[in-house]
Amino acid sequence: MAAPAPRHRAVLFDALGTLVALEPPWPLLRRTLRDRHGIEIPEQEAKEAMLAEMSYYRDHHAEGSDAASLADLRRRCAAVLRERLPDAGSLGLEELTEALLDALRFTPYPDAAPTLAALRSAGLRLAVVSNWDCSLRSVLAEVGLAAAVVAVVVSAEVGIQKPDPRIFGAALTALRRTAEESLFVGDSIEVDVAGARAAGLRAVLLDRATMPAGGASERIFSLADLVALVLPSAA
Repeated sequence: MAAPAPRHRAVLFDALGTLVALEPPWPLLRRTLRDRHGIEIPEQEAKEAMLAEMSYYRDHHAEGSDAASLADLRRRCAAVLRERLPDAGSLGLEELTEALLDALRFTPYPDAAPTLAALRSAGLRLAVVSNWDCSLRSVLAEVGLAAAVVAVVVSAEVGIQKPDPRIFGAALTALRRTAEESLFVGDSIEVDVAGARAAGLRAVLLDRATMPAGGASERIFSLADLVALVLPSAA
């Protein structure tokens, strides 16, 4: 007897906090500055500098739409670091940019690859929709997740950021699927769930930190839970 068809034909994923995690970058920054340049930076100072850089990046990430603009954005991010790290003032901006990039290490969540593989083997089309610069595809490739998805839609390239529903529409177009037959999962109520709902998708909150669910209609605590949700026959 044939297994029942899945309820959905496509699943869209957020990237950071859903499929990949960013390792705390300030210890790596301190190590690079010490080992490569002989510069000792106090941990709290390095942490505050990296948090300032990350805040600047979030506000300006959409300006990294291609290789040239991304390189410029990274130099500006390094300039934020230099302002916050007086002991590193002797370094050139290119050296500090290299140190910054060395400090940015992304790792896949353990439940990401198995979930993507299970959904793909069931015939669903998968996409990533993220507020990121144009480097996201290389990040996904480095962590071994790129081959599992059909489309990667990033805000810097399409000029639209979540929660704007149009970015979800761009992903659906790339997948050749409708909102009614698609589901989106992400870790932010305001950005992911609200945006996906506005685009007409079923929205699922991935709650890795046990946060208040707010207005989220559905919540899971691991991507492994998504397989049973999307493929009832697998439950």
